[in-house]
Amino acid sequence: MTKDRNRKAVPLVITFLIVLALACLATPAAGSTDKRFGIDGDKFVLDGKPFQIIAGEMHYPRIPREYWRDRLKMARAMGLNTVSTYVFWNLHEPRPGVYDFTGQQDIVTFIRMAQEEGLKVILRPGPYICAEWELGGFPAWLLKNPDTVLRSTDEKFMNPAERWIARLGQEVAKLQIGRGGPIIAVQVENEYGSFDKDKVYMRRVYDALRNAGFTDTLLYTADGPTQLPDGTLPDVPAVVNFGPGQARQGLEVLAKFRPGQPLMIGEWWAGWFDHWGAQHHTTNGEEEAKELDWVLQNGHSINFYMFHGGTSWGFMNGANFDRGGYRPDTSSYDYSAALDESGRPTKKYWLFRDVIAKRTGAKLPKVPVIADTIELPGIKLERTAPLFSNLPKATVIEKPQNMERVGQSYGYILYTTKVKGPVAGELAITDVRDYALVYVDGMLVGSLDRRSKQDRLPVEIKQKDARLDILVENTGRINFTKELRNERKGITKSVTLAGTELTGWQVYPLPMTDLSSLRFTTDAVKGPAFYDGTLDVRTPADTFLDMRNWSKGTVWINGHHLGRFWNIGPQQTMYVPGAWLKKGANRVVVFDLVPQSNPVVKTSKTPVFEVHPSQPSQHP
Repeated sequence: MTKDRNRKAVPLVITFLIVLALACLATPAAGSTDKRFGIDGDKFVLDGKPFQIIAGEMHYPRIPREYWRDRLKMARAMGLNTVSTYVFWNLHEPRPGVYDFTGQQDIVTFIRMAQEEGLKVILRPGPYICAEWELGGFPAWLLKNPDTVLRSTDEKFMNPAERWIARLGQEVAKLQIGRGGPIIAVQVENEYGSFDKDKVYMRRVYDALRNAGFTDTLLYTADGPTQLPDGTLPDVPAVVNFGPGQARQGLEVLAKFRPGQPLMIGEWWAGWFDHWGAQHHTTNGEEEAKELDWVLQNGHSINFYMFHGGTSWGFMNGANFDRGGYRPDTSSYDYSAALDESGRPTKKYWLFRDVIAKRTGAKLPKVPVIADTIELPGIKLERTAPLFSNLPKATVIEKPQNMERVGQSYGYILYTTKVKGPVAGELAITDVRDYALVYVDGMLVGSLDRRSKQDRLPVEIKQKDARLDILVENTGRINFTKELRNERKGITKSVTLAGTELTGWQVYPLPMTDLSSLRFTTDAVKGPAFYDGTLDVRTPADTFLDMRNWSKGTVWINGHHLGRFWNIGPQQTMYVPGAWLKKGANRVVVFDLVPQSNPVVKTSKTPVFEVHPSQPSQHP
């Protein structure tokens, strides 16, 4: 989705004469059905009949696979006839040439489920997706070569991008409408006009999609009103993205830009996302329902962004970068959407459902009943595993290297060196990405936070020799603006103390993808540590972990990586799907940067959003 914060569209004077012969609707393969989706004048048509797209965005990796069908049924019951989803390259190709289309990444099953529930599908494969997702969906391994230029015709980027699109085509091209599947449209790139205006690059992406077999569906582009000239291709249909309150003006801009074509809101931002340390976003459902009514009454098509946000599990949240600097997103992607983070209908859901029923005249399916959430007794996590006692094998290097150079994508990374003392002065880290704790001989001396542009602190070492530890967390790569091209994590350049560069480092990658080697005891801890305990469940159901008594870290339940917590808020709880719980004992592991004297995990039946921006997360 676009991050243009100017929510008042500026009318454009530009008018393009476009070709709507729909070359992208090629003849279906032999033996396919006769179904077609395309454009006839100013209307979308399905099987020769006018088709008004009423779509909702929901992302298969952000929803437990066990709940996909439930969420699709909820979409159908609200009156949607289409679901839209991005495709997440970094999940599907975690290492170069290694692909995963299983489990949470089983996009083929998700699309087929949508079809079984009577829904069409809009596919948005990018390769760039934004989506408040880590690096906008790009795999972090693209950054290992410091010369790679993301989102450009640089062959170091385009070659793996084209290879990825071709591989995706092998999985899902068979699901296009012209081959009997539900995919009616495929988006070319994603709001490129908010990033650049390189038509050669856009044509490369378009051609890659066609070469991957996306020939039996409609290809289109999507941009904000003011970015349409830069992000579109002249022979490819366009849609426009914006937030509530802009429908008349935004669609008017699109009508002038592409006269005579159907008018569609590619993303209608019926909500917003959250940054750590900022207020939780909510938007006005009543006002949005009024605008939705106008859109549908006038025959325009629309895609709710989001219909259901879900959760950016694990370390997959992204970050923004603007005049305020670096701002990482929360793991919760609740988005103030029609369905909340746990998939339950909000007030907006019922408001939107009423409008859709009125304007379409359709008899909508009954809204499925979702089981109540549960609250469980608090448990104490009595077993502990100190981080510094559970380190992997180190790599010895002269100067610090970023995560990507040592082959790491996500998590934490520890840099250790010896310092000759006594010495006192400023410890400067150029640049630290993104949050760091600094220790001298195991004692915490301070923290650095990229959000606050902190990259230095005073350090005094009185002894002759001391060990300096710098523990750095990747809190999410930037997913928007050209700054994402420079997004390396860990220590990206150098470390100096009192003006002298420190060398001779040991580097410990800590991706935290496998906890099986952790050695747990019942001893008290003094630094960052893992805490382990058992949550007893009689009847599994959705719940929320209440992390308000903890500081900053991440959580696993039965091996499922739930995401991040941080006591500054606004997200103070972590959604736990009942499908990931089992009757009886459930293992809970919490990693916290700050030692906890009373490591108790509580649960809540409802999510909690509170902001405590002054909360000191770096000290006990």
